[in-house]
Amino acid sequence: MREIAKRRGWVVRIHALSALLHDRPEKIAGAVAEVALALVSEGRRVAVAYSDCGSYGEVDRVCAELRVPRLSGLHCYDVFAGEKFIEKVFESEPGTYLLTDFLVRSFNKTVVKELGLDRFPELVEDYFGQYKRVLWLRQGSDPSLDAKAEEVAGLLGLPLEVFETSDSGLECELEKFYGNEYADGGTVKDTEMCLTAGSTW
Repeated sequence: MREIAKRRGWVVRIHALSALLHDRPEKIAGAVAEVALALVSEGRRVAVAYSDCGSYGEVDRVCAELRVPRLSGLHCYDVFAGEKFIEKVFESEPGTYLLTDFLVRSFNKTVVKELGLDRFPELVEDYFGQYKRVLWLRQGSDPSLDAKAEEVAGLLGLPLEVFETSDSGLECELEKFYGNEYADGGTVKDTEMCLTAGSTW
């Protein structure tokens, strides 16, 4: 988001939340509400850089109450690859485990350690036994991630497939924030935009 904002000349202040919230999605809406409410109370223009992310509509409830926009879609996979593509992915193989570049980079910390797989490797089958493949939504061209993605798939005992995508979907979503009119008639172009954001999962 910072790279996109810099390239487009947007003034953006990002208030990042822990990516580990995705392990406890029932806590996401509360964390978003705490930061967004404080920013709204300061008179800031606020947008939420979360999709639903497994909150079952709770992020939408917070956004509706505060009258702020959020990223579209059920999860960041929709943002990066498009909702229709993701729908087709799960139609063709429901047992698909999705990776983003962030998840490839952080898998050891955000998944292996958080789920205790480093201490209890037998849990891999319990958590991932129903999956049939790993699909990496590759957003960039960092060759150092290739081996890491293979390691993730190897740990899960699943074949790895790669779909080339980019940050263009995220850029389109951020552009919508910049054109969004708020309740007072202003737009985020009038001042800086504050994004209550989670690291992409």
